Amino acid sequence: MDEICDMYSLHFIYVAIAPELRSRERNRNIINELLRSHKKYLDGRRSPAYDGRKGMFTAGALPFTDREFVVKIANDPERGNQGEKEFKVTIKCAGAANLYMHSLKQFLAGTYPSQDRFSHKHLDIRILIVALNGGEDISATTFYKAQPVIDFALDYLNMNIRDAYSRFDQDGTRVSVVQYFNRQYSYSLKYINWPCLQAGSDSRPTYLPMEVCRIVKGQRYSRKLNECQVTRMLRLARETPEERENSILEIANENNYGNDYHAREFGIGVTNQLALVDARVLPAPMLKYHDSGQEKVCNPSIGQWNMNNKRMLNGGSINYWACLTFASCVRLAEVRTFCKELVRVCNSIGMQITGEPCVRIRQERQDHLDAAVRDIHRQSAEFLSQQGVIGQQLELLVIVLPDANATVFYGRIKRLCETELGVITQCCLARNVQNVGGRNTVLEDALHRRIPLLTDMPTMIFGADVTHPPAGEDSSPSIAAVVASMDWPEVSKYKCSVSSQSHREEIIADLFTEVKDSQNRLVYGGMIRELIESFRKANGSYKPGRIIFYRDGVSEGQFSQVLLSEMDAIRKACASIEEGYLPPVTFVVVQKRHHTRLFPEDHHARDQMDRSRNILPGTVVDTKICHPSEFDFYLCSHSGIQGTSHPTHYYVLFDENNFSADALQTLTYHLCYTYARCTRSVSIVPPVYYAHLAASRARHYLEEGSLPDHGSSSASAAGGSRRNDRGVPVKPLPEIKENVKQFMFYC
Repeated sequence: MDEICDMYSLHFIYVAIAPELRSRERNRNIINELLRSHKKYLDGRRSPAYDGRKGMFTAGALPFTDREFVVKIANDPERGNQGEKEFKVTIKCAGAANLYMHSLKQFLAGTYPSQDRFSHKHLDIRILIVALNGGEDISATTFYKAQPVIDFALDYLNMNIRDAYSRFDQDGTRVSVVQYFNRQYSYSLKYINWPCLQAGSDSRPTYLPMEVCRIVKGQRYSRKLNECQVTRMLRLARETPEERENSILEIANENNYGNDYHAREFGIGVTNQLALVDARVLPAPMLKYHDSGQEKVCNPSIGQWNMNNKRMLNGGSINYWACLTFASCVRLAEVRTFCKELVRVCNSIGMQITGEPCVRIRQERQDHLDAAVRDIHRQSAEFLSQQGVIGQQLELLVIVLPDANATVFYGRIKRLCETELGVITQCCLARNVQNVGGRNTVLEDALHRRIPLLTDMPTMIFGADVTHPPAGEDSSPSIAAVVASMDWPEVSKYKCSVSSQSHREEIIADLFTEVKDSQNRLVYGGMIRELIESFRKANGSYKPGRIIFYRDGVSEGQFSQVLLSEMDAIRKACASIEEGYLPPVTFVVVQKRHHTRLFPEDHHARDQMDRSRNILPGTVVDTKICHPSEFDFYLCSHSGIQGTSHPTHYYVLFDENNFSADALQTLTYHLCYTYARCTRSVSIVPPVYYAHLAASRARHYLEEGSLPDHGSSSASAAGGSRRNDRGVPVKPLPEIKENVKQFMFYC
């Protein structure tokens, strides 16, 4: 834990480096050289703390408010540059604040009058106790290998080297790249038929031959890893909790933060011991299964259980199904055996499936995927028509994919079946098939209405998330997804609504919409209204009397903005349904991207650990490392499998339902046992999990070629007409078929 020493003044300095650089390391080198070579101008007693970008802090005033410096620094020889390069560094004093020890101590004790803010004339600083408990953790990520670009292209891109971009215009004269480098740099290219790299913009292209380019070290790879790379990454980064704790302590000792000159400058003392916090372990819920099974009630053990001797509470039924395989390595007879076993197992656990498919099981070539899926859908419709089944269609299509390239076909299948054909699909690689409709299990206390602030009145639980395109894609829209429980009081079946919005926009735009129709009348819509109306239909016209909204993907700096915008949308959506309808709302932010880790106090006390030697599922911490006056807590709701468990941080931004800490923590933990995909408690509350899955599924719809122009699947006209900050229309999502949306198709 950090100890605050005497510190009275904090100054924020704005830094601008020209020409601008992307590398934080390079920026730090420039500032370090500035501090060394211009020490007399910067007051040699100061040791500024620099963030590698635009911000610098000092514990005291500089002798000027605005000044420019020229800094010369050696070029990086690995980039093929020699000599020195000159940079212009502008330093401006942007603000200052006085920090008073007695106020700070009051704040940490939770007794400061203004609760959470120190206000100053020039600088408004929000001090969090989390920031003062200097968290240390170990992260792992991937980097590009430093090597010539030619080697990279051959080894990883499988490029077929051929002539490309060989000529361009120079001063109105058509010249080849070979001629240009010969004239301009007296350099004779060796590989004259190899393609060039386009390093400029589309309007002003710059062509560079591969042989003169290198991939330099230290560049992070931010795109999605394939399955083999993920497996290797996890294996390399995996550490038991005890190993991770020792690694953190070792780093703290090696870096000797207690004697760090920046820490001393700001009056901060750092100890090399982990903080000891009080925790408690919440009891696991009792789970209710169908009365026809041998085991009607299940008490999970350390966050897990199994389906032996149990039957699904409401297993659902499938009368019309078909199977299609694109795995040439699997014989048709093996697929038939798999389907028979699938039917047997599903029926044994309470999910009723008819024994034979509507049409014969077919094996098709992978390059005929779209045509084969459409054809089996047509054949099934003809079969049902011949059987005199009116108003019914294929309920499930099982598709067997090859192990290799499965992800290539997955998105195409989901988009085709869910937005065009209206068919639920289950893609499988081995013996893995999941339920369609119905519910595996529910909380027994929910059935008996024994959960406070949930079962006493119709309650609707929402989960919301926004996913963004990968780094490097600057035009793809972000995808917002909202799911909501439909089955009060069990709260285990969720319907979803998805929508596209401006690139990297975090606030959900389509929660509530209002547009004017042809008669100039207001028409209300949006994701919240759509889901509340679905809840009314599913619960005998009851509107939810209480809303609990779990929101993922929000950083601390966005709390106020997201809360104000999205709470306003929820309010307007409710009021648009019925005048005066304003159910109380609890708004909870769910955070996984943090570096807080919780370790057992004694790594040899088996009663404090699960099988992976992590803390027990249900462990909750709401003191010391949490905010001293606000409503937040860390909850480890799952049993670790490998490595070190990552607790989830829940931050209550708004609470009209007046939850006690114990009530909300227990509800959140118990919900983690209702995740439909597995018989384990999961690490984040399921509605947030489902929202993330729904948003990821919707991105497949965007990535499959051109899209039909019929708005977003949240039934909002705004989705198709919205423009991003550059005035470019946001690409809408295709409409998900209504019969598909009735199920948890995304799960």
